[in-house]
Amino acid sequence: MEQPLVFEPLFMERVWGGRRLETLFGRRLPPGVRIGESWEIVDREEYQSVVHEGPFRGLTLHELWTERREGIFGRGLPDTFRFPLLFKILDAQERLSVQVHPPAEVAARRGGEPKTEVWHLLDALLDSDLYAGLKQGVTRDEFEQAIHDGLVAGKIHSFRIKAGDTMFIPSGRIHAIGAGNLIVEVQQNSDTTYRVFDWNRLGLNGKLRELHVAESLESINFADAEPCVEQPRGDVLSECDFFRMEKWPLTEPRQGPAGEFAVFTVTSGGVACGGRNFQRGDFFLLPSALSEMPIKPLEPGSSVLRTTIPSAQ
Repeated sequence: MEQPLVFEPLFMERVWGGRRLETLFGRRLPPGVRIGESWEIVDREEYQSVVHEGPFRGLTLHELWTERREGIFGRGLPDTFRFPLLFKILDAQERLSVQVHPPAEVAARRGGEPKTEVWHLLDALLDSDLYAGLKQGVTRDEFEQAIHDGLVAGKIHSFRIKAGDTMFIPSGRIHAIGAGNLIVEVQQNSDTTYRVFDWNRLGLNGKLRELHVAESLESINFADAEPCVEQPRGDVLSECDFFRMEKWPLTEPRQGPAGEFAVFTVTSGGVACGGRNFQRGDFFLLPSALSEMPIKPLEPGSSVLRTTIPSAQ
């Protein structure tokens, strides 16, 4: 291995999606389709990232994880059947549904998968906002009544955000992404979402989208009131048992610690690594064997996200 691994993105049509992956990053999108999500690195039964070029071209992420784990990802990682994280870009031309992801115990009872995630704002309009957690003092009974009355939005904590902000969304935290946001999302490898309220919007099929009220009420952490955006701790933007996200502003070449794989996302400018150039919005995986390969800025103001999995050792 002499270069980072680059995967083919998978574009997902969403009723709330847009075309900014095309206008901002030059991605070739299917014509006439609202693309809400680009799944950049994924190992699901129904969706697979495939290596774009190089000696592993054509191999899936699942094949790399199961057959070449130590050589590419290193040691001390969770012994899971599938790669534990999913990386996306979300283009919210319209606001997303009010939703919650189940904690592990609820997911087990409901036959779903737990999901904790983090959002990093790549771009935001001047009046963009996020919804996360409940307003102070809102009780379960009040919230349940608000669902029946169609007044859910008034019970959720909302706040203005800007490009560069980071928001941690643990399982059980009610949330929604406001219109105008372009977001890097890193999450547990899960596709379980319970919708509480969808602004009375019609889906792609012209019908109201399904809600999951009972599942949502079982999953929401009603003690979670008015959370704040993450405050960076040095390079670290967000860290939990499942992932660690750092931001590296680059004024000179920089390399990571020995033996630790990482996924890099270019958030501004451009960078070079292993003889390849990457621009804003690009993702690449640097295997553990190449972890000390330098990331070089190509222009002033270049920066990257570096995301990895905390060691289980």
